[in-house]
Amino acid sequence: MTEQAEEVDESGATDALPEAMAGVLAAYDRHLAIERDLTPHTVRAYLADVAGLLDHAARLGDTDVTQLDLRTLRSWLAKQQTMGRSRTTIARRATAARVFTAWLTRTGRIPTDVGASLGSPKAHKSLPPVLRADEAADLIRAATEHADDGSPTGLRDIAMLELLYATGIRVGELVGLDVDDVDRERNVIRVFGKGRKERTVPFGRPAARAVDFWVRHGRPPLAVEGSGAALFLGTRGKRIDQRAVRTMVHRRIAEVPGAPDIGPHGLRHTAATHLLEGGADLRSVQELLGHASLATTQLYTHVTTDRLRRAYQQAHPRA
Repeated sequence: MTEQAEEVDESGATDALPEAMAGVLAAYDRHLAIERDLTPHTVRAYLADVAGLLDHAARLGDTDVTQLDLRTLRSWLAKQQTMGRSRTTIARRATAARVFTAWLTRTGRIPTDVGASLGSPKAHKSLPPVLRADEAADLIRAATEHADDGSPTGLRDIAMLELLYATGIRVGELVGLDVDDVDRERNVIRVFGKGRKERTVPFGRPAARAVDFWVRHGRPPLAVEGSGAALFLGTRGKRIDQRAVRTMVHRRIAEVPGAPDIGPHGLRHTAATHLLEGGADLRSVQELLGHASLATTQLYTHVTTDRLRRAYQQAHPRA
């Protein structure tokens, strides 16, 4: 069984929770989904971690969230370590616990925030490999060759690849785009990111041409009564799903000799890296990507610095 599967088994057991704890967990579910408007995937992740914490507390004899204390939280994290969980997983679960106890305090369910002092190991922050500029161009070229027959799906794939690379948007944001979210006069798209936060992202002429051609010539043959306003459609005429986009990206990447096997998220990292290498400032890239924290964007500077160091070592006679 994989670690991910084990995590679900361990964290998602809610049937055995004491009634009071189960009721609080249900209320937290509503808070995440309705008040914070988080995506279903994010809600499931938070709930799985919190359910694991409450299950651990119940096994220690607690029957209500008012009995949670810092010692219980720390023993829960220690258990993760003994089970071989990665530093990243433990750090994420510590964050989930702190967010949960802060909510408990804010809503008056516990008198003091017992998780405020909870520490966690620093997660290893690493980025997946990115494409070079020439490999990104080869990726678009490979997709174009497959679209030579003028098939609607071929035109769609070019438009999606161009837009992913041009904007650095997430795959969930791409599939959520509607036709009216594209402003061709200003060459920008309206994107709804995490927490339904809206932002405006510019794109260049190649992406504009590809999207225009898709909308005029590729989308109409696929559109059906239930297509609605979705910009990108699947073969059955409904809004395309994330899995189909990931499959397409991996398939096209495989046709680029020597290119790393990356998915849509790798194209997001590629876009950010190329922006920074081209002279864009961190704040601008942060806004374009929709990062809540500048620290997340700063991870990309390690990639550009490493590339600069390699170029220096290869080119300078005194390196």
